[in-house]
Amino acid sequence: MAAMLEFRTPGWNPYAVKYSPYYDSRIAVASAANYGIVGNGRVFCLGLGPQGVQIEKTFDTNDAQYDLAWSEINENQLLVACGDGSIKLYDMNVNEFPVMNFHEHKRETFSVAWSPVTKDTFASSSWDGTIKIWSPARKDSVKTLPVGNCTYSTSYCPSNPNIISAVSTDSHLRIFDLRTPVNAQYHLTTKIPVHIPSPAPLPHGPAPPAVPAEILTHDWNKYNHTVIATGGVDKVIRTFDIRNPSAGPASVMLGHEYAVRRLAWSPHASDILISASYDMTVRLWTDGSTMPAQQESPFKAGIQLGIMNRHTEFVTGVDWCLFGVGGWVATVGWDERLLLWDANRMLQGQA
Repeated sequence: MAAMLEFRTPGWNPYAVKYSPYYDSRIAVASAANYGIVGNGRVFCLGLGPQGVQIEKTFDTNDAQYDLAWSEINENQLLVACGDGSIKLYDMNVNEFPVMNFHEHKRETFSVAWSPVTKDTFASSSWDGTIKIWSPARKDSVKTLPVGNCTYSTSYCPSNPNIISAVSTDSHLRIFDLRTPVNAQYHLTTKIPVHIPSPAPLPHGPAPPAVPAEILTHDWNKYNHTVIATGGVDKVIRTFDIRNPSAGPASVMLGHEYAVRRLAWSPHASDILISASYDMTVRLWTDGSTMPAQQESPFKAGIQLGIMNRHTEFVTGVDWCLFGVGGWVATVGWDERLLLWDANRMLQGQA
């Protein structure tokens, strides 16, 4: 594969990476000592310059760090999700200590997401089986949404600040709408069993497994705001249209050899996504939505466009740069490395 930039995190195993929504040259990596089993965490705030990737700031926590999110209202602030259940807000202009500490989760906080529309709230999900909505200006949560089992990932709809999604241990994708009344469902409006096969005939190729499996990651399509991609322990990436929750997956992408740990839709194309896996690879896909219809089936088989196999341990994080020519991605893995590379070269067959 062509040129890539590398940054090493000796003694720290990364769990997540995020490009700044403000600068194409700023990246943050959340990491843990001892693979997150025991020990401290460290977030690296990195700058990309003529000398390559340089540390701008680091912040240490008493427990492992599992996820992070840049603030949508302050270019110098970011959230870190910690193994002790806390979420810490750091400011790059303030040394050492967080400017806010949010601590209500009873177990590991595994995911954080900042609202991209109103920008005045963020969400967290935890192994304690809850999602919490927070305001960065107050230390108590605004709302708690019960899921009931270990919730690995939560996210906001890119166009509607009232719609929040989550995936969890029980093989379901849940959609919450905060505009609905707090009845017995606690704002839950849609619950999609991810493993249920499509009622439509499958295109050629092997069928994905139809048994429940933990869902570890999901992301909203940046162009079609009713489409969500999921990935998890059964190694399969699926997309769903939440307008038709009983229809099964709209497309399926098969290829990873172990669990899919993280995926992200491209901010530059409606059909492109990238995935990171415990098989030590990062793969680039099209979900098939822009290709001609296959026979009579509404179901699409996604296509793997490329594979990046420079990591030598579990790949745990992946993110797209919002700026520039529209193909740079950052990936991190337990090999104590951040890699920055151009996915466009895969699309052009130059990888």
